[in-house]
Formats: sequence, structure tokens, C-alpha cells
Amino acid sequence: MPFAIYILGLAVFAQGTSEFMLSGLISDIARELNVSISAAGTLTSAFAAGMLVGAPLMAVISLRWPRQRTLLAFLSAFIVVHAVGAITTSFSVLLVTRVLGALANAGFLAVGLATATSMVGPNAKGRATSILLGGITLACVAGVPAGAVLGQTFGWRSAFWAVSLISLPAVFAVLRLVPDTVQETGDRDEARPGARRQLRALRSPRLRVVLLLTALVNAGTFCTFTYLAPLITNVSGFSEVWVPAMLALFGLGSFAGVTIGGRLSDTRPMRVLIPGGIALLAGWALLTATAGSSVVAFLLVFVQGTLSFAVGSTLIAQVLYAAPQAPSLGGSFATAALNVGAAVGPAIGGAT
Repeated sequence: MPFAIYILGLAVFAQGTSEFMLSGLISDIARELNVSISAAGTLTSAFAAGMLVGAPLMAVISLRWPRQRTLLAFLSAFIVVHAVGAITTSFSVLLVTRVLGALANAGFLAVGLATATSMVGPNAKGRATSILLGGITLACVAGVPAGAVLGQTFGWRSAFWAVSLISLPAVFAVLRLVPDTVQETGDRDEARPGARRQLRALRSPRLRVVLLLTALVNAGTFCTFTYLAPLITNVSGFSEVWVPAMLALFGLGSFAGVTIGGRLSDTRPMRVLIPGGIALLAGWALLTATAGSSVVAFLLVFVQGTLSFAVGSTLIAQVLYAAPQAPSLGGSFATAALNVGAAVGPAIGGAT
């Protein structure tokens, strides 16, 4: 794998940390900025909405921009808005920075997926995809807990500064290692027809099914991940001191799943999707029936994290394989499908 892909993964790690770290910072933000907890919670919703809308929107806007400059623009914007968020005393400004940061994150991830898969052979898209998604899983394992520790020790603003600082090495690495090539061939005057051609390529029934499955798998994943703390404390009998360890265990499982998906999704995807999908569904049903057992819950947290991300990362690779004529918009629709699941899953879980 080209080293540049790992650098893109580092940037995705910082962005994934930003997306999830507010769960440990909401109370401090609400107290310092004089807003309610529920109002502070809209910062998370704003980021999710920005990701959902931003993935296809930013991909279309940047369709004819050179990839290196596009990645640098999104990454620089991401760093700047987090610096602004770290110094603002206005909740409204902080809310706007979350939306803008999500737009930059969505654009970077969509273009990053297309860039990473273009830098490898035609049969290695799954491995390249798994490296970028590995950044998200590592954010769950290390970035989010580290952000919570920083927030508790130095205040919530330090976590925002840390995200900006982690992103800086990626700026210089992208500048040196990512080719400054135009995303899609053709003249500038053909940008709009090019976008229409890519959108037509996304009408494939196979692609629609894969996108739907991607959203469903991520909905199940985030439905459980969002409410994992009350589940293990109120049902499984763990004390609250176990919550960080169980979250990290789920993150370790997700990293293992992405690794497995990366190794198999290029050559034997059905060996992951069919038995993995069946096992994933059976695991959620088993967790529902046996969550009262601390031993079973402990094991299933790791197993379900592994299965969720093995199946999910393989599905994303299949999106890119199913849309070879729309690499940028294919990556953006995969990103959007992930965020549809991340939004719908917790909402359904909360309603039930």
C-alpha cells in the first residue's frame, strides 16, 4: 500500500475523533457556554447532518478539482473551523463550526476514498478502503477516550486543539505524496455533463442494494454503540467504571473487523457478506435475549464490533466496485449511506 493512503487514514482518524468525541465533552460545553445539555447535544446532530448532506454535495462541487488541492482545501478548512471552535465563546458560532467541519470531513472522506482506490491496483480497493475506515475505528478506540481525558484535565477546548494538531501532519504529507491530478478526465466545460454521467452510473440496481445494506448495517451498529453504556450498566450488571473499557472493546472489535474486511473484500467478498451478515443478525438477536448475562454481553460486544465493521467495510468496497465510472460520487454516496445509518439507528433505538 502507498504510504500516502496511511496518511489519509491519519486524517480520517482526526476527523472520526472529532465526530464522536463530544459524547464526553457535552456537559462541560453546556456549562461553560451557558446552554442546556439538550442544546449542547445539537452539536452532534449538526455534525451528522453536515456529513449526510456534505458527502454528495462536496463531491459534486469538487468533481473537476485536482485531488491534491481538493484534499488540502477540505483538510485546511477542517483545521481552521476546529481552531475557531476552540476559541469561541458563542454557542451559535460553535454550532456553525460543527456544520462546516462536517462538510469538510464529508468532502475529504469522499475524495479520499476515490484517491486511495486510484493509487492501488484494480483488485485492491477493499484494502485501501479498510485503511481509511481503520482511522475511524481507531478514533473509537483511542481518539475518543483521549479526547475525554483531555477535556477532563485541560477543558473541552483542548480536545478541539488536539484534533487540529493531529491533522497538521496530514497537510504536509498530502502536499508531498498525493499526486496533483484532476479527479475526472475532461475539460472544465464538461464538468456538468461529467456530473450527470456519474449520477447515471449510480442508478445501478446492484449499487442501490449495496447502499441500502450499508445503511442498515451501520444503523444496527450505531443503535447499539450509542446506547451501549446504559445497556451494560442497567441490563448486564456492569458498574460505570467498566463503560470506557467496554467502549474500547467494541472499538478493538471494529478495528479487527476492518482488518478482516480489507483482507477479504477484494478477492472473496461473499465469504464476508453472507456468513458475516447472517452471524451479525444472529448476534444482535442473541444480545437481545442474553444481555442480562455479563459474560455473554462482554463477548458479544467484541464479536459484534468485529462483524459490524467487517461486513460494513466490505459493503463500502463493493460500492466502489459497483460504480467504477463514478469513483468520487460513489465514495460520497457510500459516506452518505453510513451517516444515514448513524442517524436512523440511534433514533429508532431511542424510540423503542
